[in-house]
Amino acid sequence: MTASAPAAHRSAIKALTYMMFMMFALTTESVGLIIPEVMRSFHLGMTASGAFHYAPMTAIALAGIGLGFLADRLGRKRTIILGLCLFALNAYLFALASSYAAFLALLTVSGVAIGIFKTGALALIGDISRSAQEHTTTMNTVEGFFGLGSIIGPAIVARLLLQGVSWKWIYVIAGAVCTLLVLIASRVRYPETVGSAPEPVTLHRTARILGRPIALGFSLACFLYVALECSIYVWLPTYLASDANSRPVMIVWSVPIFFALRAGGRFLGAHLLARHDWTLVLLLFSGLILACFAGALLGGIRIAAILLTLSGLFMSVIYPTLNSKGISCFHKSEHGAVAGVILFFSCAGAGVGPLAMGAAADLFGNPKYCFVLATLFAALLFAGLLYNWLKDPTRTRLRQLDRSEYDVGGAAAE
Repeated sequence: MTASAPAAHRSAIKALTYMMFMMFALTTESVGLIIPEVMRSFHLGMTASGAFHYAPMTAIALAGIGLGFLADRLGRKRTIILGLCLFALNAYLFALASSYAAFLALLTVSGVAIGIFKTGALALIGDISRSAQEHTTTMNTVEGFFGLGSIIGPAIVARLLLQGVSWKWIYVIAGAVCTLLVLIASRVRYPETVGSAPEPVTLHRTARILGRPIALGFSLACFLYVALECSIYVWLPTYLASDANSRPVMIVWSVPIFFALRAGGRFLGAHLLARHDWTLVLLLFSGLILACFAGALLGGIRIAAILLTLSGLFMSVIYPTLNSKGISCFHKSEHGAVAGVILFFSCAGAGVGPLAMGAAADLFGNPKYCFVLATLFAALLFAGLLYNWLKDPTRTRLRQLDRSEYDVGGAAAE
């Protein structure tokens, strides 16, 4: 359990968490516009320039599983401030960098920083939530703000490029926002986690958490979801461009519309999950995602442009809910480590998923096969969530932890 912070500080903590997720989305979700500039500037192929996506994702994944325990050992506030300071200092160095190797090194460090403060923030959401259900609602709202950042970031990069300004200034802008967040975080009173972990907070304990079926199940589901999401913003424009009859406006606007639907859908998801059983909501939404991907394969490129873009609305609720429930199935003293494990698999999905889809397209000579593999991922995700709805294996554990970790009865009395 946690010792609650005052209501004003609790509101400030939520706002700070929302802004953190929006801030780092400014950079990570702008990479699609940055990669073509990198290819031209440094005369690189797709594999080398794609490292601008793979390097930070890999760093976030490794930091999540390797350093996630810091949120439990050092505390949420220290971990968040540590990660934010590292990110801000690293972001300002982009203004001085000029070589491909330097940019790649800075992107890697930024990934480590994101992994540190994101696991701290994810653990903090549990501390400020008064029930597992509120945890899920807050997580959806957090991801909604991430979605806003994924719209604002590319818009800023596009504006910079149109003005003849280097893309690297998006990192300096993010660094300035991050500096402001550090100042706010240092003045806010955080709730303290009460009680000791069942064993010392170490990397070894994180590895043991990974071996638990609940953690592994939610992590694999997050892997599949993130791979699906990345298939859209990494490969959909390429797939649409492979048809000579595709309209340029359709190619250009497919991903921004997808992001807009995803962002709006996450706020809708927070509303739905506050009123309906989460296992049923996820099952229905995953079924609609599968229908979109299957319909895209059967209907041709013009239908694919519509259905794959529309899938963003249904994807919106999946990841934050899986992330929330996976974390809520553990004691709060373990939330940092669990968040790190799930973050590792999420980033692995962001890296391995698009890479495997690209390899499938190269093997069969058609970008369509990116989405053949993605449809298989969608089917596996639907199957897992169908089992989750039928068996509801976490119901008893979530109810027990609602009483022991969130003090639902006490919150209700208040």
